[in-house]
Amino acid sequence: MRTIIILPTYNEAENLRKLVSALFVLPLDLNLLIVDDNSPDGTGQIADDLAVEYPTLVSVLHRSGKLGLRTAYLEGIRSAMDAGAEAIAQMDADFSHEPARLVDMTTALENGADVALGSRYVAGGSVDEQWPIWRKWLSAFGNFYARSILGFHLRDVTTGYRLWKVETLRGMPLERIQSNGYIFLVEMAYMAYSLKYKFAQVPIYFADRKLGKSKMSLRIQLEAAFRVWQVRWNYRDLRKRGQAARVIKM
Repeated sequence: MRTIIILPTYNEAENLRKLVSALFVLPLDLNLLIVDDNSPDGTGQIADDLAVEYPTLVSVLHRSGKLGLRTAYLEGIRSAMDAGAEAIAQMDADFSHEPARLVDMTTALENGADVALGSRYVAGGSVDEQWPIWRKWLSAFGNFYARSILGFHLRDVTTGYRLWKVETLRGMPLERIQSNGYIFLVEMAYMAYSLKYKFAQVPIYFADRKLGKSKMSLRIQLEAAFRVWQVRWNYRDLRKRGQAARVIKM
């Protein structure tokens, strides 16, 4: 299954080369699309160097500035579709998502799932043991909050680690997505859920970034809390069908 991984980057110079090396040792048919938002730390140049080093495996999309997660992924998805991908992965570039779990996520798609979510909150999943209690609580509550409002039967709706069949993405009206922050991930999952696509939940360990600075902020978290209600309203035409979505047991 030819998979293109979309890696949105902003100031990931310390992580990018190491992550690419870790991905290319996996027993998978992988290509990478790095979407860099004009990182001031030189991430874009490192991406270009990797594209020279791996000319058939790495491509780079340079953008003029920090334009947000939504447009980074939607532009990346369009580009990956045009490049002939059979599956498209979303993951962070900071090693918070363990590359090796892509193998199990790929197996889930081969076994009938339309999308595989890397889940911190199913059996076998966990978050960084070094996180303070308040941060663990905030992460768990954020998921509970979104799941409760939207009626999800999924354990981790805010996860950024995902693998999609291209046919699934082609069947989704992605142009309707409006969110610009991390709530974009919830909105995208809710759209697929409401359209009855089959989900697999693959347990992951979510590690805190070791290098670089986190992009999460209080403003982003407040936007997410407010936007969940807008997502529910905006997709009321799909919500009636949402309960028919299937969650596959792993």
